[in-house]
Amino acid sequence: MKRILALALGLCASSFAFSQAATIAVGTSLTIFENQKVVVVQTAKGPVEITRTMTACGKNGGTIQPLVPVPGVHPIGETEIIAALSDRNALVIDMRDTNDRVKGTIPGSLSIPYTEMVDRLSEVGCTKSANTWNCSAAKKVYAFCNGPTCPQSPIAIRAMTREGFPADKIYYYRGGMLDWDALGLTSIKNEF
Repeated sequence: MKRILALALGLCASSFAFSQAATIAVGTSLTIFENQKVVVVQTAKGPVEITRTMTACGKNGGTIQPLVPVPGVHPIGETEIIAALSDRNALVIDMRDTNDRVKGTIPGSLSIPYTEMVDRLSEVGCTKSANTWNCSAAKKVYAFCNGPTCPQSPIAIRAMTREGFPADKIYYYRGGMLDWDALGLTSIKNEF
């Protein structure tokens, strides 16, 4: 029952996040941190307000995610993702909702939506016995979602580590598809 409720809530949240990102107008004021739209910093010329607005290339609402969502997780960039695509001991995982993935994803990535990650740990090399995951032989996981404000892969990463997946085997590409696309890197569409 808990699993069904968690899945339903995750699907509702991802549907809301997806529809929200798709309808935010350019110039709309966005949050920087949870419930915070303005950060004031002191400069030599006085205080300056840092704000955030939707831009044409921004594409994403949400709040800025930490570079390291769980202690021990490795923050990475595009070069590490590209290298991981050829590493037999690594899996590049698109943790976004499938509605986002079909619009474009990193070639060679696997789709495991963030709401399903904990239930699919066997696909990354973990084994389950007596309701406990053993991830000692797990592959390295390279996780990404929509970009620096997307909470989907950080949510999955926190859930994975709670279930026993070693944080030091997780590589988080916070830039996600936003940075991948901004750099003009190849993406493929209609992948499920």
